Amino acid sequence: MEFTVQRADLLKELTLSQGVVERKTTIPILSNILLEASGDSLQMTATDLELGIRNSCPANVKKGGATTVPAKKLFDYVRQLEEAEVRFKSADSAGGAAVQVACGRSRVRMAGLARENFPVLPEFPGKLAVLPRQVLLQMIRRTIFAISTEESRYTLNAALLVLKPETMTMVATDGHRLAHVETDPSVVREGYEGVGGELRVLVPKKAMTELQRHLAEQPEEGGIEFGKDENHLFFRMGTRLLICRMLTGQFPNYEAVMPKANEQAVLLEQAPVMAALRRVALFSDERSHAVRFQLSKEELKIVSTGSEAGESEESLTTTYAGAPLQIGFNWEYLLDFLTAADSEKVSLEFKDEQSAGQMRPIPDGKLKYCYVIMPMRI
Repeated sequence: MEFTVQRADLLKELTLSQGVVERKTTIPILSNILLEASGDSLQMTATDLELGIRNSCPANVKKGGATTVPAKKLFDYVRQLEEAEVRFKSADSAGGAAVQVACGRSRVRMAGLARENFPVLPEFPGKLAVLPRQVLLQMIRRTIFAISTEESRYTLNAALLVLKPETMTMVATDGHRLAHVETDPSVVREGYEGVGGELRVLVPKKAMTELQRHLAEQPEEGGIEFGKDENHLFFRMGTRLLICRMLTGQFPNYEAVMPKANEQAVLLEQAPVMAALRRVALFSDERSHAVRFQLSKEELKIVSTGSEAGESEESLTTTYAGAPLQIGFNWEYLLDFLTAADSEKVSLEFKDEQSAGQMRPIPDGKLKYCYVIMPMRI
């Protein structure tokens, strides 16, 4: 095996592989990245058995071949090199797993493991749908923080992706809050080929995180080719293919918990509310993160008590005209929504102190975003 690549091209692809590589593993091969040189490209593959990525960059291949090398070590080394051509060559004539890497006056010999030991990733089964790139990125940003991190709640460790002929929906919940975002039918001009009726899949949180990184790294418009087989989900972005093991199980009936009788509402300016919450949060209970909303005519008070450091209160002018009301929330949950909403104004809607509150950005736009948050007793 012998080939050369441009350092910038190689570093870009290695960077995007790092989130997939397993760092702490009892299976050494999973800490390696598979390098396959053929034709005029270098193909790289990394996996932790639950999530995999296959990407490539242009290369001048003198002799084809494949090997695996430690992914983080290669990434750290290439990152330190000068901007120039990087040369790879098998370290011995017998075609062993070790490889020599050279750039300018720099040389290194990296020990590797045989290509035969690397897990085989499934091939892309074909395009089922084309997901709008920017729309998918916004949907992930608005839901990923609500995915549960409790391993015991298996089906909540993923977001539910629902594809219909004319709409796409993403839902995430951890049992204390729920983020729901749905596209307007005008976003999908041609519908989803291969999707008849409704398709529901669970996308694991790690896959969502990597998708977000890739979509943010390539912000241009375009589509993501989506596919699935019996056990895996596939997201193809140009020359990059993200593969994740599909979670199975029953996602909660989220439609049943969506508030339907929240008749009282208050319109809030996003920036002042976020600033007030951050100040009040400094004096909230460190375990519960609870703050109290006190609503009265044209005024909202945000109050925190119970902290050894003291207590804090912020007063904001609002358009509220209903009966006085007090309701408690987790300030971290509120800030998560306000950050993701990215809107100058948000609407907080509620029924009473014991019922779930609902927040929406104003205006909604082509992505209809709803955030349901359970109240806290203070």
